[in-house]
Amino acid sequence: MSLRIVVPRELRPSEARVALVPDAVAQLVDEGFSVAVECGAGVRSFADDDAYRANGANVIDERAALLRDADVVLTVRGLGASDDESFMGDVACVRLGAAVVGLLDPYDHEDRVQSMADHGVLAFALERMPRITRAQSMDVLSSMSTITGYQAVLLAARSSPRMFPLMMTAAGTLAAARVLVLGAGVAGLQAIATARRLGAVVQAYDVRPVVREQVESLGATFVSFGGEHSGDTAGGYAIEQSEVFYAREREMLADALCDVDVAITTALVLGRRAPTLITAAAVAGMRPGSVIVDLAAERGGNCELSEPGETVVRHGVSIAAPLDLASSAPVHASQMYARNVSTFLRHIASPDGLTLDADDEIVRETLVTPAALLPEESPADVAPVAGA
Repeated sequence: MSLRIVVPRELRPSEARVALVPDAVAQLVDEGFSVAVECGAGVRSFADDDAYRANGANVIDERAALLRDADVVLTVRGLGASDDESFMGDVACVRLGAAVVGLLDPYDHEDRVQSMADHGVLAFALERMPRITRAQSMDVLSSMSTITGYQAVLLAARSSPRMFPLMMTAAGTLAAARVLVLGAGVAGLQAIATARRLGAVVQAYDVRPVVREQVESLGATFVSFGGEHSGDTAGGYAIEQSEVFYAREREMLADALCDVDVAITTALVLGRRAPTLITAAAVAGMRPGSVIVDLAAERGGNCELSEPGETVVRHGVSIAAPLDLASSAPVHASQMYARNVSTFLRHIASPDGLTLDADDEIVRETLVTPAALLPEESPADVAPVAGA
């Protein structure tokens, strides 16, 4: 019997993505995998049940039956919804030795990781994917950051009382909007490119001077306050800086923010609360009608006045702190996610079963339940991570 892959419907009200789109299902079925999808799983990303059936998937009405039959459960945001009751209900249905793959947020949900470990479930958190060359095609965070960077600029443009491009009109010249992007990772670079396409004058700041060339290649100006240094870990993720560094950074940024119309913040540290870059005092010093879009809202926010999931106005400045922003473009977000997760699936499994190598960096970093849960033929020397 071939490996059974199941895709449950995402239960979070704000989550419109689906873990596999019909095209990805067709490819996996052609390779010999068995795929089942919960009824309605793709509706919010505009993939109906008939499209899944046409591409070789079984469509199952009963969620519990779907999960009980799984060898691998592919999700976007993990099992259940935000409440513990729905999560525990799902976990109870997953059989011993099955794998659950998705954005599991193991840093804030150690209790859920522990529950999966207690049930003998192999849990793979894709946000822990190492940023190495052979894992690029599995890098879900980078893919979703492409979406959020783009959407952040559109959100800012809709919220701003000013238009972005320079315009020469019979009624006079309208100056281009001035945009400051904080953080030049994938989301920041996409925000820069999008704001430039809309005609804005863009500046960008990052603690890593090495990204200057990328920023300038997109037509933006790299802002330097002096004292920047490499902020990457060996895995390619930003690392937490000292409070002295952040204090000086906030002071310098407050001055820069006085002259901009839009600020987009993207600074995140894996597994940590997002650093505060924009203080309440800095907001008070911004021009009335200015806009801040805080892409770090899910980790507490880069702006001191951000209210996650809300848009508020403080000192005449609109502060948007969206959650699940990638879900606002569910068609393309689901396509990208499905490609990433399908590639990861092929890395850990074949149609004949799981093929886990505990010495492999990709397995070692993404597995967040104890190594003891690995199949016996795999070397059990993976260190337990969160909740283990």
